[in-house]
Amino acid sequence: MIQKWAIPSLCLIVLGACTDGDDFASSNSARPASQELVDLAAPGQDLSQVRVDPVTGCFVYRYRGPIETTYLPVRTPQGNPICTRAQS
Repeated sequence: MIQKWAIPSLCLIVLGACTDGDDFASSNSARPASQELVDLAAPGQDLSQVRVDPVTGCFVYRYRGPIETTYLPVRTPQGNPICTRAQS
């Protein structure tokens, strides 16, 4: 027998998964990358909307995949993330 609370709880979980994650660092609005960042970044990254991740201090760009939209680190051609402060 299904508990009374199980169906509403399941609905909240399913609906919560439907967000696109665009509220990430809402105070840190996305903007086009500066020319300096474009010069440092590896090709193949969409730098039309970049942000600084407040936790890591690194630049991230919005990647719109076939299933979800997420933020990925902007990387150099060598694969290193591009950050505004030294990584610890």
